[in-house]
Formats: sequence, structure tokens, C-alpha cells
Amino acid sequence: MRRLLGTRQRGVLETGDFPDGSFPAHYGAIKAFFEALKGRPSPDLVFCHERADRHQDHRIVNEMVWNTFRDQLVLEYEVPKWDGNLFEPNIYVPISRAQLDRKVRHLLAAYASQRSRDWFTAETFTGLARMRGIECRAPSGFAEAFHVRKARLAAL
Repeated sequence: MRRLLGTRQRGVLETGDFPDGSFPAHYGAIKAFFEALKGRPSPDLVFCHERADRHQDHRIVNEMVWNTFRDQLVLEYEVPKWDGNLFEPNIYVPISRAQLDRKVRHLLAAYASQRSRDWFTAETFTGLARMRGIECRAPSGFAEAFHVRKARLAAL
């Protein structure tokens, strides 16, 4: 979050200390962590993995987000990887080439645990943004895309 947002735009990033790859075995502790978040100030926007993500940790995080944040806008993001679980998003955010380059640079720097993965490359993230840009006819040719299950609009 520090890499992507200026101090004025920054909220609070809450993380738990759970072992990677074994969230199902720690379900109760993860549930307690999320329940404790309900006592904190309510966020306007929550990001989480897309519900159909096949990674067991990602699926549990998605489930917990939806159990915890029932009145917030939840944007489910895509993670391209070997199991090919990319679907049709329904919300697009056009971005500039400069924004994309910055995002990719920060992704590659921030996720050291993924660097050995053959899919974790600048080309993968740039290619996905290009495909999403085509789908929404983004002026720059690039876009972020999210899955939204529920969005509440203010009364007119």
C-alpha cells in the first residue's frame, strides 16, 4: 500500500500472521481475525481475490471478506496463474500506460515469494491489462478489471 498510495490517500492495511498454503487448517483463527475487524472503522472499499480462485488460501480470504464486509463495495481482483482461472469481469477501470508500468514495477518488487513462478512476469501483467483494456475500449488500451457481486447505488 505504501508503494502505490500517497500518504493522504492511504488507509490502514490489516494483515494476519497465518502460514502460507495452509489456511484451511487455520480456519478458526482466520475467522476470529476477521471477526475482530468488525470492531474497527468500517472501510468504504474492500479488495480480495476473486471467488472462483482455486488457491485454497485465496478462497478462504474471499469467504471471510464476504462474511465480514456485508455493506461495503467489494472488488474481487484477478490473479493470473497456471490453473487459468480468469473469468469475465464486470467492472473495468481504464488506466494509463504510466500507471500500468508503475503497478507492474511495484508488483514485481513487493511479492518476492512469487518471483520464482514462471507466470509472475511483467509480460503477464501487461498482457492481462491489455486484454482488459480491449474489452472496455480503454483510451490507453489498458485497464484493471474486477468482479463485483453486489453494488449499492445511492438513490437518485
